[in-house]
Amino acid sequence: ILESGMDVGIVNPHEMLALSEIEPDVKVACDNLVFNKTEDATDVMLELTKRERARRDALKNGPVEVKKISWRDLPVIKRLEHALINGISQYVEKDTEEARQQAERPLHIIEGPLMDGMNIIGDLFGAGKMFLPQVIKSARVMKKAVAYLIPFMEKEKKDKMIADGLNPDDFDENDDSNFAGKVLMATVKGDVHDIGKNIVAVVLGCNNYKVYDIGVMCSCEKILEKAKEYNVDVIGLSGLITPSLDEMVVVAKEMSKGGFTQPLLIGGATTSKMHTAVKVSPNYFTVDHPVIHVLDASRSVTVVSSLLGENKEDYTTDIMEEYDEMREDYYAGLEDRYFLTFDQAKQQKLVIDFDAVPPAPAPKKLGVTLIEDVQLEDVVPYIDWNPFFQTWELRGRYPNRGYPKIFDDEAVGSEAKKLFNDAQELMKKIIADKSMNLKGVVGMFAANRTDDGEDVLVYSSEEDRESGKPLDKFCMLRQQAEKESDDPYLSQADFIAPAGYKDHIGMFAVSCFGCDALVQKYEAEHDDYNKIMSQALADRFVEAFAEYLHRVMRTDMWGYAKDESLNEDDLLKIKYVGIRPAPGYPSQPDHTEKSTMWNVIKAEQLAGIQLSESLSMMPAASVSALVFAHPESCYFAVGQVGKDQVESYAKRKNMELSPCERWLSPILNYERD
Repeated sequence: ILESGMDVGIVNPHEMLALSEIEPDVKVACDNLVFNKTEDATDVMLELTKRERARRDALKNGPVEVKKISWRDLPVIKRLEHALINGISQYVEKDTEEARQQAERPLHIIEGPLMDGMNIIGDLFGAGKMFLPQVIKSARVMKKAVAYLIPFMEKEKKDKMIADGLNPDDFDENDDSNFAGKVLMATVKGDVHDIGKNIVAVVLGCNNYKVYDIGVMCSCEKILEKAKEYNVDVIGLSGLITPSLDEMVVVAKEMSKGGFTQPLLIGGATTSKMHTAVKVSPNYFTVDHPVIHVLDASRSVTVVSSLLGENKEDYTTDIMEEYDEMREDYYAGLEDRYFLTFDQAKQQKLVIDFDAVPPAPAPKKLGVTLIEDVQLEDVVPYIDWNPFFQTWELRGRYPNRGYPKIFDDEAVGSEAKKLFNDAQELMKKIIADKSMNLKGVVGMFAANRTDDGEDVLVYSSEEDRESGKPLDKFCMLRQQAEKESDDPYLSQADFIAPAGYKDHIGMFAVSCFGCDALVQKYEAEHDDYNKIMSQALADRFVEAFAEYLHRVMRTDMWGYAKDESLNEDDLLKIKYVGIRPAPGYPSQPDHTEKSTMWNVIKAEQLAGIQLSESLSMMPAASVSALVFAHPESCYFAVGQVGKDQVESYAKRKNMELSPCERWLSPILNYERD
C-alpha cells in the first residue's frame, strides 16, 4: 500500500467487515482503487457508492430521517454471521431470538448461520487470516447463542417425545450426535495448569467438535473411564510440569493394555515432539491409533480433522515414519555424546574464591516473613508482556518480535494491540474490584554447602550454624555432559560458600489468588475470552510479583544490593546481581526439592500455597525460587545426568533409587528399569 502512494487510512473498526463478507465486485473495486491498478478505479468506486446510497435510501423509513448504515441494518441471519466472524457478543441474545422467531426450528439457527459463520472462522484461522484472540471472541458469541437456544431445543425434543407416546423423562441432554467428532481433554495427574488446554478446547469447539474437558489433576483411571463413558474419538493430554511427561507415558501404556483405539494427542509447555516420539509413542502408536504431539492450538484442528478424515492412514503413516526417524536420531545422539563420570564432574566444578569475592552480607532478618500487603497495582510496572502474547499465539516477525515492537508487526500488530487493550481494561477492573490478590512467603537463612560440595545446608540462626544443627538440606544436581570448552561443570551448590564462611540463601513462594473464582464466573457466562484472559493476567501478575519481591529482597530485606538503581526493563533483562532459579527448572530440574522448600518456609501454612501429588503449585498462578546472592552465581541447565550421579543423589536425599529415577526421568541419560 505504501509503495502505491497511500500514506494513511482512517477507519472505524466497529464498522469494519471481514474480507469474506465484502461483495466480490466491491472487493475488486477497493483493490483497484487502493493499489491504483486501473485508470477507471475512481469512477467505478463512485458508481458503487451510488449503489450503496440507493440501498441505504431504500432502508430508510422516511425521506427526512438520515440513518447511519451499519451491519446492524443487515438481515438477522447476516447479523449473526457478522457478529460471529467479528466476535461481537453485545447483541447476540437479541439477534438469536429474532432469528428463532423466523426459523422453523431452533436447531436450524445453529446448523445455518451459526455454523456457517464458524466454518468461515475455521477457514480463516487455518489460512492464517484470523488470529487466536479473534477465534476465542467468536467462540464466545457462538456459546452465548447456543446457550440461549438450548432450552427451546430441549422443549421441542420433549414435546416430540410426548407426541410420539414416549416418556419425556428419558430425554438425553447429552446427545452429541450432531458433532464432527468427540474429543476428551484432560490435564494429567498432579498438574493444575490448563490455560493451553482451554484454548485448544475453544478452537476445536469452533470447528464443531464436541469437547469433553474433564479438568485438571486427572488420574489415568479417570481419563480412561471418561473416554469410555463419552465414547470419544480422540483423547488429548496436557501438562506443564516435567512430572507430567512421565504421567503421559503411564496413560499411553494403560491405553495399550486396555485395548483402546483412540488416537492420543500430547500437548503442553514442557512437552515436545522429540519426547512424544521417544518416550510416549512406542507405548501405544499404531496406524490406527497414533500418538501425536500438538504444538499449539492452531495445529489442533488440522490434526483432529486428519485423524477423523478419509486420509487418516496416509497421515498417520507419515507421522509414524517421522517419529521412527527421530527416535533413531535420538539414540544415535546418546551413543555419540560423552558424559563425564560424577567424580570427574565434581573435580571440574566451579571454584569461587570466597576470600577474594566474599559472600553477601547477612540479611537484616533471618527466618520466614509473610508477604500479604503487596497490591496488584504495585507489581504492574514489573509485568513482562512477552509471554502474554505467546499464550495467545501472537508472534511478531523480526524486527518486530516482542513487546512493544509487536504492535508494529504487519501481520499481527493490529490484533496484538486490540488484545493488549482488552487486557488493560480487564486488568483495571480486576485491580478496582480486588477480584485477585497477591500473597507469598520469603525465607532467608544461614547456609553453607556440604563437605562433599554437592548440597546446601540451611540453618535457622547463626547459633545453629555454629553448633552444627541444620534446619534442612537442599540437594543439588551437577552437569555431566562433556563440554568442548574448559567451562566448569556447574551445580547450584557451587554458589554457596563452604563451612567457615558466613554465607546465606534466600527463597520465596508467591501466588496470585482469585483467578479460579473469575474463571468460574466467566464460564457461567459462556465467556471463554475473558476466562482465558483472566488466567493469562493471573500468570502475569504472579510473575511480576516474583520480580518485585526479588528486588525488595536484594535492596531491603537482604540488602546486599541496596544501591541498585535498575529500571523495570533492566530487571527483565536480568542485569541485577544474583539469581532466583526455581526447583523443577533447568538449574535444578528436580521438583521434589519444592517439598524441602515448603517445609522450610511453611508456604502452605502461612500463605495457603499448596503442592499437588506431582508437586505442581496451587493455585496455578504461583512461582517459587531459591535466591543466590553471590555475583558469580548464574543460570545454567543441568542437562542429562548419569546413573552414578542419580545413585549418589538418591542416597543424599534418603530416597529409594526407583522413585528418584522417576522424578528425574526427563533428564536421565539412560533407560531406567
